[in-house]
Amino acid sequence: MIHRPYTAVLIVPTGIGAAIGGYAGDALPVARAMAKVCDRLITHPNVLNGAQLYWPMENTFYVEGYGLDRFAQGDWGLQPVHQNSIGLILDQGIEPELRTRHIQAADATRATLGLTLTDYVVTDMPLGVELRMAASGASWGTLAHPDSLLRAAEKLITKSKVEAIAVVARFPDDIESLALDNYRHGKGVDPLAGAEAVISHLIVRQFQIPCAHAPALQPLPLDDNLSPRAAAEELGYTFLPCVLVGLSRAPQFITKSHPSTIWADEVDAVVIPETASGGSGLLSFSAKNIRIIAVKDNQTALNVTPKSLAMEAITVNSYLEALGVLVADKAGISLDSFRPILSSLSQAYD
Repeated sequence: MIHRPYTAVLIVPTGIGAAIGGYAGDALPVARAMAKVCDRLITHPNVLNGAQLYWPMENTFYVEGYGLDRFAQGDWGLQPVHQNSIGLILDQGIEPELRTRHIQAADATRATLGLTLTDYVVTDMPLGVELRMAASGASWGTLAHPDSLLRAAEKLITKSKVEAIAVVARFPDDIESLALDNYRHGKGVDPLAGAEAVISHLIVRQFQIPCAHAPALQPLPLDDNLSPRAAAEELGYTFLPCVLVGLSRAPQFITKSHPSTIWADEVDAVVIPETASGGSGLLSFSAKNIRIIAVKDNQTALNVTPKSLAMEAITVNSYLEALGVLVADKAGISLDSFRPILSSLSQAYD
C-alpha cells in the first residue's frame, strides 16, 4: 500500500523570546528529531539558522516566514529544488573590513561546501536598521531605506538571474544594552530578530523568491558566563554560513501546480509554542482542519494560546511529547488508545 508523505510544519516565531528557538539555532535539535519522524518537515530560518552552525536534512524545507504564511493560506506552493544560485546583498553601511569578512565567508561556502553564489551587490544607500521593542516584549525593527534594499534585489534577479537572495545588513552595536545582556545569558528576547524578519519579508513579498538575512555586527567582548543557547552567535565575525546553506536548497514559491509541488492541504500537523498561537500562518492552517500541537514548556513573551482563540489543538508538555504525537499520527493510531481508560462507543443517532 502506498501512503502519501507525512508532512509536518514546525513554527517558532522570531523575536518573541521563545525558551526553545529564541536563541542562536537552539531549535535545531527539535527540527532534527522531527525530520526523523516525518517524511517531510517544513520550517523557517529562525528554527534552522545557527550562525556558523547548521545541520543538513534532506527532507526539510527552509521557508522564509512571509512565504510560509502565503503557503499556509494556499496562495503559494513549495517547489523542491536540487540547488539554487544565490545572490548576496551587502548593506552600504557595513564597514570595509567587516564587509570583507562576509565576502570571505561567502567564498568559503563556495570552496568548502560547493554552494553556487553568483554575484554580490552593495546597496546604493545605507539601509539604516533601527531596533525596537514592543510593549509585549517582542522585538521588531525598521529600515530607513527599504527602497535601496529592493533595488539591490531587483538587480540581482534581473541581471544575475539569481534564484535566492541572502542579505547582510549592518545592525546597531549596543553592547551596553540590557536586552542584549539578557539575551547573551539566556533570559531575554533576541533584540535583532524582529528587524531581521522585516528585511526578508520585504524581498519575499515583492519578488516571490527565497530570502534570508544575516546581521553584520562587530564581535562582542568575551563573556565567561555566556548561555550555551546564545553561544553560536559568538563564534566569529559573521552569521552568514547557515543562511547560505539554507537558501541553497530552499524551495521556490510557485502559484501553479507541478507534479512535485507541496501545498498546504498536504500538511498533516503543525507544532507551535502554546503561547504563540496568533500568527497568520497558524490561523490559516487551523482553518484547514490540520492537527495543531501546542508545546507548553516553550514559553514566549506572548500569551496567545489556542484556547484563547477557540482553536482546536492538542496541548503537550514538551517537544518530546510532541514527537510521540507525531509518531502515533503518522502510524494512523488514535491517541485515545494510549490512555488507560477507553470509553465505549456511544450511539450518535436514534
